Amino acid sequence: MPNVKNEKRFKNRILVLIGSLLGPLLLRFLYNTNKIEIINDNYYEDALKSGKSVIIASWHSTLLTTFMSLSRKNYYGMASNHHPDAEIISRVGKKLGWNIVRGSSTDGGKEAYNKMLNILNKPGNLFAITPDGPQGPAKKPKAGAIKAAIRTGAVIVPTSGQTSKFWSFKNWHTFYLSKPFGSMVQIYGKPISFNVDDDFGECVGILKHSLDELEKQAMSHFKE
Repeated sequence: MPNVKNEKRFKNRILVLIGSLLGPLLLRFLYNTNKIEIINDNYYEDALKSGKSVIIASWHSTLLTTFMSLSRKNYYGMASNHHPDAEIISRVGKKLGWNIVRGSSTDGGKEAYNKMLNILNKPGNLFAITPDGPQGPAKKPKAGAIKAAIRTGAVIVPTSGQTSKFWSFKNWHTFYLSKPFGSMVQIYGKPISFNVDDDFGECVGILKHSLDELEKQAMSHFKE
């Protein structure tokens, strides 16, 4: 009788190997062949220069424009644990110049969150987060980014991006993947600061509104 678990592990290893080898090449081709326009990146750059730590927040649906536009800068990001797709993301991220922290809300979440807090407590660090990831619900910020900003004094810089030509894939949300040889825009919003006395529900509303507005701007950028 075949060992199903061993076969699954073998297939996962092959998937991870192929994904980690081809992933960086594919993403560079799809995104770096686009003409890139970055708007208001001074919002996060000025915050870093002033000695603040920065949380970059983007909806999960458009994370790849953020992922690619901030690659090769040794910034921090998070990937979940013990799943082939998470392992691929982690390896691809490292090859594209990201420092990856491993963990999720269901596996290693507390340890990963504490690592993120330690990173953000050091002035001048940047950590990218998808507030509605990795499994939704879509466009509803979870507590992590806001609580991390409150505990560390980091500012949240919201962002959204889009390309002029893309594929879209639907699961728990609509996920976008760029087509090559077009144009890409990445738009950053004004830094958001929260403190311990703020009403948490209002904080969620502020972050959601900012991300929704930036998404609208990015989606309509190539229709003007």
